Amino acid sequence: MTRPQIRAANAADQDAVRALVFAVLHEYDIEPAPKAADRDLYDIEGFYGDGAFAVLETADGDIIGTVGLAPLSNAACELRKMYLAPRYRGRGFGAKLLKHAIERARALGFARMELSTKRIMEEAIGLYMKFGFAPLEDGPVDKRCDRTLVLDLKASR
Repeated sequence: MTRPQIRAANAADQDAVRALVFAVLHEYDIEPAPKAADRDLYDIEGFYGDGAFAVLETADGDIIGTVGLAPLSNAACELRKMYLAPRYRGRGFGAKLLKHAIERARALGFARMELSTKRIMEEAIGLYMKFGFAPLEDGPVDKRCDRTLVLDLKASR
């Protein structure tokens, strides 16, 4: 059996990416925000042009995972839209996506990675912590995300 592979996303993936992301948001009782927090999913190539957006795809072409990197500054990026279809969780694919994102961020020259999440996403937060992310107590919060984590990309090799 061929394991799912990570590849760069393109505009043709947008519908499948939105379907996956919105399904996971609904799973956690989070309302999608197409005109705000999720506007990036309507122009992946444009929004992530100076960063990166990747999908995890099965041999059959099904998109089962996503991860994006959006620049915050020359030195920092935001990890965005890291989601995995429920039936693929607990099999190392989340770690594969996160490792890819960290390596890509370093390759793009970023020294710091930040992410915003919701405390209810305990499994994801546990994964981030295993990779060296630390809570940023005074990080930005909103009604959708109530926790900010940060990773020093130069220290965590």
